[in-house]
Amino acid sequence: MKLVWKAFSAMTRGIPVLLACLAPLICSADEGMWLFSRLPLDQLEKKYGFKPDGKWARHVMRSSTRISTGGSGSVVSANGLVMTNHHVVEDILQKLSTAENNYLEKGFFARSRGEELKCPDTEINILWEIEDVTDRVKKAGGGAPDPGAAEQARRAERAVIEKESKEKTGLHSEIVMLYRGGQYHLYRYKRYDDVRLVMAPEVAIAFFGGDGDNFEFPRYCLDVSFLRLYEDGKPAKMDDWLRWSVRGTRAGELVMVSGHPGSTQRLNTVDHLRFLRDVAYPSYLELLYRREIALQQFAIEGPELKRIARGDLFGIENSRKAMRGTLGGLLSPATFESKLRQERKLQAAVAANAELGASLDDWERIRHSMDASRKFREEYIFLEGGRAFWSTLYRSARTILRLADEQGKPSSDRLPEYRDTRLPSVRMSLESPAPVYPALEKAKLTDSLTHFMKVFGAEHPYVKLVMAGHSPAERAHELVSGTSLGDVDARKTLLGGGREELAKLADPMIELARSVEPDARAIRRKYEDLVTSVRNEAYGRISSATFAATGTAVYPDATFTLRLATGVVKGWKEDGRDVPHHTKLGRAWELAAEREGEEAYTLPESWRKARKKVGADVPFNFVSTPDIIGGNSGSPVINREAEVVGLIFDGNIHSLVLDVVYTEEQARAVSVNAEAIIEALSNVYGMDALVKEILGGRK
Repeated sequence: MKLVWKAFSAMTRGIPVLLACLAPLICSADEGMWLFSRLPLDQLEKKYGFKPDGKWARHVMRSSTRISTGGSGSVVSANGLVMTNHHVVEDILQKLSTAENNYLEKGFFARSRGEELKCPDTEINILWEIEDVTDRVKKAGGGAPDPGAAEQARRAERAVIEKESKEKTGLHSEIVMLYRGGQYHLYRYKRYDDVRLVMAPEVAIAFFGGDGDNFEFPRYCLDVSFLRLYEDGKPAKMDDWLRWSVRGTRAGELVMVSGHPGSTQRLNTVDHLRFLRDVAYPSYLELLYRREIALQQFAIEGPELKRIARGDLFGIENSRKAMRGTLGGLLSPATFESKLRQERKLQAAVAANAELGASLDDWERIRHSMDASRKFREEYIFLEGGRAFWSTLYRSARTILRLADEQGKPSSDRLPEYRDTRLPSVRMSLESPAPVYPALEKAKLTDSLTHFMKVFGAEHPYVKLVMAGHSPAERAHELVSGTSLGDVDARKTLLGGGREELAKLADPMIELARSVEPDARAIRRKYEDLVTSVRNEAYGRISSATFAATGTAVYPDATFTLRLATGVVKGWKEDGRDVPHHTKLGRAWELAAEREGEEAYTLPESWRKARKKVGADVPFNFVSTPDIIGGNSGSPVINREAEVVGLIFDGNIHSLVLDVVYTEEQARAVSVNAEAIIEALSNVYGMDALVKEILGGRK
């Protein structure tokens, strides 16, 4: 494994004096989503007396998983058993369920390997190797005449590197842009596309307390599920997996989280954050409220409609609450003052030393890119971003069209999502046997087309093109009823037919996607030339200046790639009272009795029957200080020995600001205790074979 940061070693000579004025940029050990190739070893040793070696880091890295449903997980047995959250696999459960057999409601429990169910369009990746390719990528764009051309050159070079890596190693390869363009790392993954469901509890206990308790604490949730990786039709044999702790967690104990945080904005300039605060986030929050109401109205029409809408509704409710918290943080004057102080210190350092490689003009370029995006962002998000077309069927239509167009080009010239290294995932999604529900598609598409008309006006050329003389409800009915894309066999046929067969097809959803495509591509290219490329170049130079001054003391923003976060098991103070660091299993039955009749607090029958068999004092959920956000769901919480002590499933309400700024005062990660998982598997569900596999002989 090649170590990173070498590209910037020469830039650090002669400037250590700047460290004093940039001290606020340097992180304490509990802040940070750290790259596995550059862990904060000195800080960990100084604060906790713990300095993991390369063997420890490689073992944890190769035991951690990224799940295509948008969460994290970990390998917990030699036979490919993967632990993650129930809410991470909820989409899988939804796709496997029917009106007669609702796995969300009743749970799923495979008591033999033969009962494990293949998960539709699910892949799991394990990070295997990391290589710094910054020099090569940046060199590719070095002679370009403008930022747009430079960005295209860098993207082409990234595609070439990924293809070379895949051909050389056989591993799935993708280049990750870090520090907003300051570095580029090549990540090689072992990819598993045969994933099977092993165990998922009833949603009533996995999400006990419902939306009202989401992002809150105390909590009483068994938000855990198990999957299994298969190779050649057999359980995958793993050399690395996480053992189970025999003693759980203790207050004040060092714990670490190995997972895939989704996206943070902590390295953004103040002008960029203002844009998010004033424009982007309010717009997105308005969209979430709108869609939440649309799905609620759909679901009240009957139990089956409620079932098929649940997955979408849960995701939107969760996003809405998270976005409110993030926006609330940005609306805090204290947050902005803190960011402004940090930015001014870095700008002062840049102005004082030309060797840092940046200039104050870079901040201006980012501001101008924000101003440029305001002029056409609605066209971009509604057409290219798909906000006008809230429909699985439309996404399939556009993907099939673009796949046919892009495959005729060299991989390096394609849109990034259609490069050779991405095609297996694209095809797997299109070939998924998961059901598509016409009634839900019509309701969602009607709402998004109505929103489209509201924003642009009925007389706008885009609206006239899309609506074709119909009302939103009429157009949605025409599109959904007339398309064949809900049939997986039809999609497979189209995938094999190419551009010629698509041109002959009289399918209204395909025709809609084709009619929008020229404008969508044009607005995408405009956005990339005037916003993305300008921003990336400027951020790259600002990041280089930061590295030169602080070395490895600054971690990159989250990119849904593997990171390690550290902290301790610890409660907090709320309105003058102490919030304890853990809850106990017995309290779940007490709450159910106290709030009898409320659906969110109704325990499943299996738990009502097992009350006398379960240890009431077993720790159930706990809180800790590691730096986590969305995407960390399903991450293992481990101790110094890399043993599982818990499972991340949420953050408290104070953690929602972590997208933009870290705070340890009250922000906490919320986890299921490892002891509670074993207690439930043993004494509620009687899954003794699974317990034996997890414990691996430990008692």
